[in-house]
Amino acid sequence: MPTDEIALNRAAERAARAETLLRDELLLEAFDTLDQEYVKAWRATAARDNDARERLWQAVQIVAKVRDHLGSVLSSGKLAQRELNDLAERKKRFGIV
Repeated sequence: MPTDEIALNRAAERAARAETLLRDELLLEAFDTLDQEYVKAWRATAARDNDARERLWQAVQIVAKVRDHLGSVLSSGKLAQRELNDLAERKKRFGIV
């Protein structure tokens, strides 16, 4: 199996794992709870507490980045799976497999 096929398989496997995580109710609940609590805490900060607001804003951004990363892994893996399917079809068509 060529290296690019190995990489495509790895990406497809990671996508399956990311999809499982993104469907996991407990993980989704954790993301939502963290996001809500950080925003709630941010709104409750004192007007002059710039440091606390900055840290809370960063926390909200980190939660979003984790979600985005999982979504990106899922998208990349779906594309890799399509490439693997196309490759398998070409091999089949030309009698390589």
